[in-house]
Amino acid sequence: MRIINTALSLTLGASALLYGSTVVADTRVLASIKPLELLVRAIATEGTQTTTLVPPGASPHNYSMAPSKRRALENSDVIFWVGPGMETFLTRLLTGSEFGERSVALMGETTNTGASENVSMIQDHEDTHHAHEPQGQDHEHEHDHGDGEGAGQDPHVWVDPHMALTMAEAIRDALARLDGADKPALDRNLRAFESSIAAKEMEIRKQLEPVQDISLFAYHSAFIRFAEHYNLKVEGVLTLNPERSPGARHIAEVQASLRSANHPCLLTEPQFNRQWWRSITQGLDVTFSTWDPLATGIEASADGYAAFQQSIADAVLKCLPENAQH
Repeated sequence: MRIINTALSLTLGASALLYGSTVVADTRVLASIKPLELLVRAIATEGTQTTTLVPPGASPHNYSMAPSKRRALENSDVIFWVGPGMETFLTRLLTGSEFGERSVALMGETTNTGASENVSMIQDHEDTHHAHEPQGQDHEHEHDHGDGEGAGQDPHVWVDPHMALTMAEAIRDALARLDGADKPALDRNLRAFESSIAAKEMEIRKQLEPVQDISLFAYHSAFIRFAEHYNLKVEGVLTLNPERSPGARHIAEVQASLRSANHPCLLTEPQFNRQWWRSITQGLDVTFSTWDPLATGIEASADGYAAFQQSIADAVLKCLPENAQH
């Protein structure tokens, strides 16, 4: 028995030596929020370990990072985040000397990541993307949360599939720069992602045709980019800043819009207080539907982003009178 055990120990030891370098060499990618992890999983090759920094149920607007999360930053080969306009709690860390060289801001002015060309493409898209404004919105304040998002730019870029494609290209470029990267495989994954998103976009456009005349209201501006992309009618946003209660004047304006709207539907988000928006709509004939901009319930897989887009479309379809929940 001792001989067998010794032989087994030697075999296991040899295996560890043979495969240990592969395990150590696995690329460790940290995404600030789940939707970015979905994009990484679509592009990354085998052997890539992905995790998300902001946990389920938390908001990246006001997340307070635990010490264990800082260790996740330290152990990562590359860190993807939207940028200073979204995850303000990460700005100092990811633009500083400690993590700046391995962080990639997918939107914003951070240029030490090597992804500046892709960031520029997103900003160029931004300029044309808001050429038309959602109906019923105050152009001056529509996307200014007053919480660091600034410059009139809504940072929830990941809900727009075209912007997601640009972000996926930046992710491909960043992963391709890592030692040992399988660049042909990354390119194949990017092409497959482009095809899957194009097919999903066509499918969703057809699904949402009956919703074109429904008056949609959003809890906050995270929904705006998706609505604009699919030409949906957004007539109001309950709060311009999800971390602050809106003023009485803004609430009155939203309530007036709800009263005069055609089948008004309020799209709420699970990260924020349910009782708060219930009190604003009390006594009004409003349909409610919940969507999750942080993709909490979506599996982190190569097909995850397409499933995320479908989950938003499904929430919008619940606004139809025949599917309505009051």
